[in-house]
Amino acid sequence: MRTTLTDVIDESMSTDLPGVVPGHQKPKRTRRKAVAIASGALAYLITFLVVLPLLWIVLLSFQPSGNILGNPFSLTNLTLDNYLTVIGSLPLLKMYGNTVLIAVVAVSVGTAISFTAAFALTRMIFRHGKVQSSLRFYILAGLAVPVYILLFPVYRLDLAFGVFGTYAALVLPYIAVSIPFNTLLLTGFLREFPSELEEAAIIDGAGLWRLCWTVVLPLMRPVIATVLIFNVVYVFNEFPFASILINNPDMVTVSLAVSRFQGQYTVDYGGMMAAATLVLLPQLVIYALFQKQVIAGMTVGAVKG
Repeated sequence: MRTTLTDVIDESMSTDLPGVVPGHQKPKRTRRKAVAIASGALAYLITFLVVLPLLWIVLLSFQPSGNILGNPFSLTNLTLDNYLTVIGSLPLLKMYGNTVLIAVVAVSVGTAISFTAAFALTRMIFRHGKVQSSLRFYILAGLAVPVYILLFPVYRLDLAFGVFGTYAALVLPYIAVSIPFNTLLLTGFLREFPSELEEAAIIDGAGLWRLCWTVVLPLMRPVIATVLIFNVVYVFNEFPFASILINNPDMVTVSLAVSRFQGQYTVDYGGMMAAATLVLLPQLVIYALFQKQVIAGMTVGAVKG
């Protein structure tokens, strides 16, 4: 079969036309579409697996305690008695007030200390480089220490300082536990922070305090929001420290209130599920309102432009 010059020209022109797709590109598009569909299905599956326990807790909170162990997926005997029991037996305003007070003090002080530590580790010049690397390793090593190992030492320290059974008994360990994680996030952001802005502010006569307050902090809002949200949620969910260091019923926190439905020999599963639902609601609202800030703060420094 002979190929003429006209056939070659026609073939080259057909492949250059904007509306014509060469045959070898169709499998690529089909492959990309299949990958997109598979990724979407996997994302929906992961979302379902994450949301399923929350939905199950809400469903169990409307069931009598007898049905929770016998037929937990039943939708026939739903009742509001569990919520009425929780509202009647728990001091909701007091436990939320105590938790919010502890969270505000602990998160504010912990974030301030973490910011100063991160700023010093990324901006200050040490005479000995090993000192800076040792301090960074010492702070971040706190991430590897389980909370349960700290219970007895913190208990002994609270007794020694005379703060056992007070708000300070919880505020101080919450601050200490939050510093490693906060410093890790803030250090990652400050490493990518443009130093030209700080140099311009220093040339204009800005001191160290003004430099941090008016130049650095306004640009750190996403990562600061992430730090605040994670720490507030941690304080709301924390139970080991609260169960050991607080012995005053008037200082009960949210996590301690949920444990009241478990006795030595019996457990009110319905009341516990209802109380857990009331504890989860504020946290879900916080995540829903500030989810963009959380995502932006967690991805800071992940991609270099």
